[in-house]
Amino acid sequence: MPRKPITVKPKLEYLSILDGEGKVDEKLDPKLDADLAVKIYRFMVLARRMDERCINMQRQGRIGTYGPCRGQEAAHCAASVVMEKEDWIVPAFREPGSFFMRGWPLETILRFWGGYEEGCQPPEGVNDLPIAVPIASQTPHATGIAWGMKIRGAKQAVLCYCGDGGTSEGDFHEGMNFAGAFDLPVVFFVQNNHWAISIPREAQTRSETIAQKAIAYGFDGIQVDGNDPLAVYVATKEAVEKARAGGGPTLIEAVTYRLSMHTTADDPTKYRSQAEVTKWEKLDPIPRYQKYLVKRGMLDQQTIDEIEEDVKAEVAAAEERYEAARDVDPLDCFDYMYTELPQELVEQRQEFAEAIEREGHGHGH
Repeated sequence: MPRKPITVKPKLEYLSILDGEGKVDEKLDPKLDADLAVKIYRFMVLARRMDERCINMQRQGRIGTYGPCRGQEAAHCAASVVMEKEDWIVPAFREPGSFFMRGWPLETILRFWGGYEEGCQPPEGVNDLPIAVPIASQTPHATGIAWGMKIRGAKQAVLCYCGDGGTSEGDFHEGMNFAGAFDLPVVFFVQNNHWAISIPREAQTRSETIAQKAIAYGFDGIQVDGNDPLAVYVATKEAVEKARAGGGPTLIEAVTYRLSMHTTADDPTKYRSQAEVTKWEKLDPIPRYQKYLVKRGMLDQQTIDEIEEDVKAEVAAAEERYEAARDVDPLDCFDYMYTELPQELVEQRQEFAEAIEREGHGHGH
């Protein structure tokens, strides 16, 4: 028998609608109504300004290690806006705009990065899981939620975020395989920001794209320009609608770039060049999308300034609410794990209490 190529059903596409200068492909433009288009822009700006404030607060010792999202605002804001209230979003940790869109108070995110357990609590009635820092650990959770939806016959979908580094983890592939085998209503959204901490994208996989990994699991993959809000919106909307209609999962690879550090514990100058960063700064999604909106007559300078002022006030107010709620006893961290503390934790608690007194802070500060 002669050799013959194997044909596979899943398809693989690439999508970009806005170029680097904000010029649009008229044939592909989804022509969003002005309210929705500006809503996406506003949440992108809010994510950027909150990001800047969080880095400052971390440097001042007012929150702990923080993972910035600068440069990736289009990817998660334009994707999240597609989701309905009854749908579920399963985040990683670099999607603050998604939380804000879903109604999370801004100070909840500050509480998470400040080390407060309350920062893990979604608002009542919001179908989101908490922030997941362990890499790709959330992908099986998303698959499980989607399986529950299918069993119940619910016309809902799950949007699960992870990074390119997450695709090197077993959890990612287990979630993908199960979703494909059971044809589940889940969209895996990979923010390919080119760096898994200090490991470059090309050192993680020999695949030409991350999107093509979907083919091995029997469903469609699409690679989009992750700094193009229109392309992200269109790809996610199509994938989510397909999932709700019983069409199964999709893998979206949003090609973007992490303009900042991996976290505030990282120094990216040790492993990447400034020339690379400068190249991607020219493709910054916020000014790029802003140019498009101005050309469309949806934004003018006055509205841009008003959004900036409004966002800065919102971030400042959240910071004040966070600070007002920080008066807790740090010794509380020993009180909620065990009915009776093991002896080594009794000793640690005593040592910690003595250190607090020695520094003159007292409990509650």
